[in-house]
Amino acid sequence: MFRSSSIKRIVLTGTLLTIVSVASGCSSIDRLSQIGEQPKLNAIENPTTQPGYKPVQMPMPKPETVSYNANSLWRNGSRAFFKDQRAARVGDLLTVTVNITDKANIANETQRSRTNKEDSGITDFVGAKTLGVTAAKVLPGRILTADSTASSDGKGSVNRQEALQTNVAAVVTQVLPNGNLVVEGKQEIRVNFEIRELIVAGIVRPEDIQSDNTIDSSKIAQARIAYGGRGQITDIQQPRYGQQVMDVLLPF
Repeated sequence: MFRSSSIKRIVLTGTLLTIVSVASGCSSIDRLSQIGEQPKLNAIENPTTQPGYKPVQMPMPKPETVSYNANSLWRNGSRAFFKDQRAARVGDLLTVTVNITDKANIANETQRSRTNKEDSGITDFVGAKTLGVTAAKVLPGRILTADSTASSDGKGSVNRQEALQTNVAAVVTQVLPNGNLVVEGKQEIRVNFEIRELIVAGIVRPEDIQSDNTIDSSKIAQARIAYGGRGQITDIQQPRYGQQVMDVLLPF
């Protein structure tokens, strides 16, 4: 007879499979309707109105009062005598130079070994040997004898090499109280039936912006850089949704 827990698991698994099938079916219908057509580009969107967008909050220093010197056109904190043409306000644009050349080669090995042995008992009472062989059979010998052996050998290695060099224009979405800028940029390029997406977001310091209104990606704090694609090639490289579901549900 099936237990109630087993029945609940079967019902839950069936429900999950039904939901996945319905969701994947809708996705399949959308894909079928786009057969023979190029993937559509997304419309230009306001990053601050997207679902999940949250204003960035970072530790801020205490505000300082701006002071002016008498008979002087210079203001404390200014970066130039004339108006600065670099990005400084919400809605301003700047160019992010993405230059990523990462290389990592890590190898680790851990070995463990343990051997335990427990042996306790009474081997000889006082005068037991004088009682003869019959008494030796009656008297207890080894009461407890136990031994165990355990060992493990784990190895792991990482060999990664990445290179990405490109430029993307970003828009200032927020100005923090200390003057730092929150920027976000998105670029979509369609080549035949494949769309390549590049997303850059993070916090930049106005002083790090070059005179030509560009900034290197290595100077972006809390940087979020994503480079991927969607289309026919990406679809072929992904395992089928049925295989992905089984990879999640199967315990072995």
